[in-house]
Amino acid sequence: MTLTSRIEILGEPEERFDEILTPEALHFVAALHDAFADRRTELLAERRRRAAVLAATGTLDFLPETRAVREDPTWRVAPIAPGLADRRVEITGPPERRMTVNALNSGAEVWLADFEDATAPTWHNLVSGQLNLLDAVQRRIDDTTADGRRYRIGDSPATIVVRPRGWHLDEAHLLIDGRPAVGALTDFGLYLFHCGRRQIANGSGPYFYLPKLENHLEARLWNEVFTFAQAELGIAHGTIRATVLIETITAAFEMDEILYELREHAAGLNAGRWDYLFSLIKNFAGHGPRYVLPDRATLTMTQPFLRAYTDLLVRTCHRRGAHAVGGMAAAIPSRDPAANEAALAKVRLDKEREAGDGFDGSWVAHPGLVATCREVFDGVLGERPHQIDRSREDVEVTAADLLAVQRLSVGLPTDEGVRSNVAVALRYLTAWLGGSGAVAVFGLMEDVATAEIARCQLWQWQHHCSRLTGGSLVTADLVRRLIDTERAALLAEGADPAPVDDAVRILTETALGTELSAFLTTEAYARHLVRVRTAA
Repeated sequence: MTLTSRIEILGEPEERFDEILTPEALHFVAALHDAFADRRTELLAERRRRAAVLAATGTLDFLPETRAVREDPTWRVAPIAPGLADRRVEITGPPERRMTVNALNSGAEVWLADFEDATAPTWHNLVSGQLNLLDAVQRRIDDTTADGRRYRIGDSPATIVVRPRGWHLDEAHLLIDGRPAVGALTDFGLYLFHCGRRQIANGSGPYFYLPKLENHLEARLWNEVFTFAQAELGIAHGTIRATVLIETITAAFEMDEILYELREHAAGLNAGRWDYLFSLIKNFAGHGPRYVLPDRATLTMTQPFLRAYTDLLVRTCHRRGAHAVGGMAAAIPSRDPAANEAALAKVRLDKEREAGDGFDGSWVAHPGLVATCREVFDGVLGERPHQIDRSREDVEVTAADLLAVQRLSVGLPTDEGVRSNVAVALRYLTAWLGGSGAVAVFGLMEDVATAEIARCQLWQWQHHCSRLTGGSLVTADLVRRLIDTERAALLAEGADPAPVDDAVRILTETALGTELSAFLTTEAYARHLVRVRTAA
C-alpha cells in the first residue's frame, strides 16, 4: 500500500491497523527518518570501525577525551518522572494482548513492553503491539476468551516503559523514499505519536528502554531524537525519560558519558547479562583462549568481571541521581513443587545479591516471580522507593577489572553446555521464525539474547578448538552432529519442518562460519522473516 509518493507499506493490512498507521503518524515517523536516518547510518559505520580496532588490539579502556565528564561531580540527570520513583520490580514481555493485561496486572511497578528481543519482527506483531499499547493506555482492553477467562486491566497497573528495537535493525515492511525505515524510529515514533500525550494526561509519561547502545554518541543521537520529537508534537522538553541497557562491553566503559548525553531525559541504567557476554565474545572473537568462556549456566553475576560491571553501574547511576536496575530472572514457575522451590531459591539468591549491592529494582519474566522479587527488595528498601542515596563510593573499577575473564572461578566448557547451547538456540530460532519472540525453553523464558550468546559460544568453542571437561575438543563436526540430533528431536515432537530447517541453516551459518557475524536478527534475517510470514 502506497500512502504518498514517499511512504509505502509492504506489510499486509489487518483489522484496526489503520488506527495505528494513520497518515499523520506515518508522516511523523518519516520526519524522524529524514532528520536522523543518515546520522544513524554514520554511527553504524563507526561501530564497524571500532570493532576492527578492537579486533586488532584486543583491549579497551575508558576514553581519555571524556575524562572531564567522568570526573565532574556536579552534574546529575533529570528529576525522577511520575511513575518511575519506585522500580523495585519490573516485568518484561512482548506487547501481545494477553501479556499486556497480565503484565500490567502483575503487581510489578513497571512493565517493559518489548518490541526488541522478545518480539519477532513480523508486521502483525509490530502493529498489533502498538495497538495493544494504545488500547491499554485508553483502558479499552476487556476481552473474554472462548473458555470464559476475562482479560481486563485493573485499577493500579504498572507503568509502561517501551523498548524499541536497536539502532542496527531496519523495518523491512515500511519504506520511506524507497528505503527501509529505521526500526528504532518506527517503534519509538508510533508509540510516542499515539500514546505520548495520553500517558501525560494519565499522570505518567512516554518512557523508553534503549537497547544495544555501544557508545555515548549513540546516546547523543537518541537525545536529539527526543528533543526533535517533543518539539514536533508539542510535548514539553524533558518529558520523555529513557533507561539505557548497558549490554555491550563498549558501553560499560562509557556509562557516565551515556548518562551525560541523555541527562535531560535519563532515568537510569540496566544490567543485561546475556547480551553483555555476547558483546564481549563478539568484540574479542579473534583473541584466542584469553576470552573463551565456559558454560552459560556457570556465568553468574558473581563472577569477578561481571561483578565489576554491575558494581560500576550502581555507583555510576547513584552518583548521578539515576536508578540502577538489575538483570532478568527468567524462570517459569513449575507445577512440580520441588522444581519450583529450587527455581525460586535461585531467583531469590540472585535478587538478594542485587538488592544488597545497591540496585533499586530488578527484572522478572513471569508474573509468578513478582512476589519473590518484591519480598527481597522490600526487605532492603522498606518504605523507601529506591536506594539512590547509597553512593557506593567503596567501588573502584578499572579497565582491567571489566576485562578480567581469566579470573573466572569456573573451568572448561562441558559436553552438556555444548548440547544445551545447540538445543536452546535451535528451538528458539524455530519459534522466532514462526513469529514468537518470547519462548519457553526448558523451564526458562528465553528471547533473542539467549540465542545470541548460545550460538556465539558455539562459534567461539569450535573456532578455538576448546577442550571440554572430559578431554575431547569442540569441533565443527561435533556441533553439526548435535544440530542434526536436535533437529530430529524437534521433528519427532511435531514441529513444522520449514522453520526448523530455516533455523538449522541460520544456526549453522552463524555458529560455524569463518567470521563471527554481528547479530542473528540482522536485516537479512528480518527480510527472510517477512517472506515467511507473507507466504503464510
